[in-house]
Amino acid sequence: MRKLIKRRETIVDPALFPNTPLLLTRLYAARGVNSEEQLQYELKHLLSPALKGLDAALGLLVAALRLGQKIMVVGDFDADGATSTALALRCLQAFGHTNVEFLVPNRFDYGYGLTPEIVDVAAQRAPDLIITVDNGIASLQGVERAHALGIKVLVTDHHLPGAVLPDADAIVNPNQPGCEFLSKSAAGVGVVFYVMTALRTRLRELGWFNEQRREPNLANFLDLVALGAVADVVPLVFINLFLIV
Repeated sequence: MRKLIKRRETIVDPALFPNTPLLLTRLYAARGVNSEEQLQYELKHLLSPALKGLDAALGLLVAALRLGQKIMVVGDFDADGATSTALALRCLQAFGHTNVEFLVPNRFDYGYGLTPEIVDVAAQRAPDLIITVDNGIASLQGVERAHALGIKVLVTDHHLPGAVLPDADAIVNPNQPGCEFLSKSAAGVGVVFYVMTALRTRLRELGWFNEQRREPNLANFLDLVALGAVADVVPLVFINLFLIV
């Protein structure tokens, strides 16, 4: 028997794409694209950073930069975690903050995420602020341990939260309850990129950048964002598509 495959019929409205060849219009329609705005992938068209917890996160970061506090970035060993760690570290250094280190735990020795054991390891370097990247949303005991040692914690993550959130000083995660950010499928590195772009804007407003400390172009770090998002196999929609193409 021969199997017949019929071409799917698509309804095409040429008025939606007045300057586009009919063939491309049909391809767009077959893929659910119904406006030219959906084809605009310049960074200026990114979703606004309506991330819950972002203001609190910026407050922690601005204070750390102003006071020269030690920041410890705690990541994960997969591609998303590694690129998130590198992105946070490089952005903070580009903002002129040199008192920043990173720690990527070995899951077999310390477990996953910000565990109490890895907090004890981090504490040996006396950080004032721990930033988790691509982890932390389930690290209730780790955050509690950090606070017991006098260390503030900023959680940036993208994984689904449990019924109880860690008592961190700030949490930025599009999937936490009450967050209105539209792109729920953002990779961890995408969340970090949004935090860092918002931090750059806040620092600009505060007059942080000058002749000696020039404002960096964060587009130079988009290769890390693309690598982390693709390797983490997140859906290529919304923010992920913007940051990759």
